[in-house]
Amino acid sequence: MSDLHDLVALIRADTPLIVVETADEGRAIDLFRQTLSHAWRALHRWSITEGLRRIDLDREDPPEIPPDASTTLAAIRNADQRGVYLLLDFHPYLGYASTQRQLREILQRRNCLAHTIVLVGHKVDLPAELEAKATRFRPRLPDANALLKLVREEAAAYQREHGGKRVEADADTVQRIVRNLQGLDATDARRIARHLIFDDGVLGPGDLPALAKLKFELLNKSGHLHFEYDTAQFADVAGARRLKRWIEQRRRVFAEGDAPPGPGAYQLDPPKGVLLLGVQGCGKSLLAKAVAGGFGVPLVRLDFGTLYAKYHGETEANLRAALASTEQLAPCVLWIDEIEKGLAAGSADGDGGVSRRVLGYLLTWMAERKSRVFLVATANQVHELPAELLRKGRFDEIFFVDLPDAETRAQVFDLHLRRRALDPAGFDLAVLADAAEGFSGAEIEQAIVAALYAAHAGGVALDEALLREELAATRPLSVVMREQVAALRAWARERTVPAD
Repeated sequence: MSDLHDLVALIRADTPLIVVETADEGRAIDLFRQTLSHAWRALHRWSITEGLRRIDLDREDPPEIPPDASTTLAAIRNADQRGVYLLLDFHPYLGYASTQRQLREILQRRNCLAHTIVLVGHKVDLPAELEAKATRFRPRLPDANALLKLVREEAAAYQREHGGKRVEADADTVQRIVRNLQGLDATDARRIARHLIFDDGVLGPGDLPALAKLKFELLNKSGHLHFEYDTAQFADVAGARRLKRWIEQRRRVFAEGDAPPGPGAYQLDPPKGVLLLGVQGCGKSLLAKAVAGGFGVPLVRLDFGTLYAKYHGETEANLRAALASTEQLAPCVLWIDEIEKGLAAGSADGDGGVSRRVLGYLLTWMAERKSRVFLVATANQVHELPAELLRKGRFDEIFFVDLPDAETRAQVFDLHLRRRALDPAGFDLAVLADAAEGFSGAEIEQAIVAALYAAHAGGVALDEALLREELAATRPLSVVMREQVAALRAWARERTVPAD
């Protein structure tokens, strides 16, 4: 079924009122022009600047009447030929009782022919009485073929404007750009494609981060999402061997939407998401960023704290808007950090049921979404999470990020020393790893930072003795909160998959 087919069916059925919400006004008008070869009607267009004019002839006639809403409706009612009337940005005038009454009488075909009124605008809000009579038509977004044609048109435009210089285009990158433009209307997709092409005359892998950023800025109208520009690579994360292998096995199916060719090329459902539980400071947030880096897609973070509002229903509407924007950014990774704070099981009775409704909508979205949005949720306090969220099937897997073992602690020392331009070969990493038993990755990093400050204050170079001194002076969370950490590790032992 195409947009043209649907519109022809509505016109043939003498639909009295059609509402078209679109930012691409020109495309909507062209669609109605195309319907004339299948369902002939006189086609008219009205705007406050041009008035009412007929546009189905080879030429556009001059305005028939002055651009006044009431006079226009009177002319439509008195017309002696059935017509389709495209009224552009007309809905604000329906706030007047007389204008609304005139339109209702046309829709009821009271002493007039069976006209079809079409209200076209970016967002069309109708009074309740008219909403009941309206049929809303949403033009389909351009498919991959249309987007590829659009990119080629912009490349041709660049060549014309630059004295015949051709755009240098990598075929694989062009296909990835087309995939990432899906979810946008033609106007916005063309604007981004033009930006990428006219920036340097090249379409290559370096354009993909810019594309993700431009698309995010365009779609994040709610303000509840944050684009994470610095996504880590798995090489930047110590340990987490099982999680890394799990992501690598699913990378192509998620990022490209197909299974690798050859043996084992089964029909595979795209991965949906993971829940990362663990001890604070053990790298859950870094792993969330690394998942996006492993998949090679953008990372957006949902801030649950900004969703909650004081008016009834506004919080749920904010969540719907944020998730809808995320789906338009697909393929991407959606990161919800410390999800228990937004969906805590004990808060349902104290907030008028808002948390329960938010949870219900989130669970429905997780189960029914078709877009390639991979959800990564992180949590520290598993006992505060609703049982519905932990049920098998909500997430593909629940990984537990435990305190690092000796080998992983040595990797953490190596990473953070290198990050600060220090040669790990000058330290006995195995000895430092033993001294840091019970430390999280964040605590090891802070011990290195503290030792650097001590070395700077003493005017000496950082050495292993200073590091061991700082480690000995630190009481890690596994000691300070021994009972809580032990309880969390005991709970996870039989219920989750170790990330490492």
